[in-house]
Amino acid sequence: MIGTWPCTLPGGTVSEELVLRFGESSGPKILIIPPLFSEHNLMRRQLVQLMRKLADAGIGSVLPDLPGWNESLQPLETQTLAFWREAMAQAARANGATHVLAVRSGAVLTPPALQGWSYAPQSGAKLLRGMVRARTIASRETGQPETSEDIYQLGRTQGAMLAGWRIGAAMFSELELTEPPKHDALVEIKQGQVGGPALWLRAEAAEDAEQVASLASIIGSDLAEPAA
Repeated sequence: MIGTWPCTLPGGTVSEELVLRFGESSGPKILIIPPLFSEHNLMRRQLVQLMRKLADAGIGSVLPDLPGWNESLQPLETQTLAFWREAMAQAARANGATHVLAVRSGAVLTPPALQGWSYAPQSGAKLLRGMVRARTIASRETGQPETSEDIYQLGRTQGAMLAGWRIGAAMFSELELTEPPKHDALVEIKQGQVGGPALWLRAEAAEDAEQVASLASIIGSDLAEPAA
């Protein structure tokens, strides 16, 4: 269930990163790409429950960490979005993924070679706006107010601490310009199709068994359809 996968870093060295694996070793295997930063924490439990549900239906799935994520020994502030995209493609190949389910801002890391689903995709710019807004609110509460313009300028030139995450200048600038991919091989799943309130809007991590069952049903039905 818990293993590692070898991620080749830009300098050519290899970082062993954690990966969760559920389900069959043959047949469809779905690469799960979680949301980035704070929403990652809010959705991880739900995604693991989804992986268990898929496994019950005979569908395999993998949830890899990338450098700078969770227990990774690589520093977050040195990562770039361009490298994370390459690393996610590496993770897909290393773990034998045949399909992808990208969630929220995780959609910007979708490997182009994989077909699958994009669940409530979010652009990098929208992700940043929410995190910058949270910092402006926190700064007012501490009596040292900052404007959004101040934070954007800082982020572009030096990087910035946003919602507890140290984001480097390169990644900050990349996020401002990044849109999730849209093509025929990626089916967009809207929250209305899943039902219930979005879990990423909650203050703390949670799970919803009905939403898990709904997502698993959508994926299972699509996989069962004969290829055109």
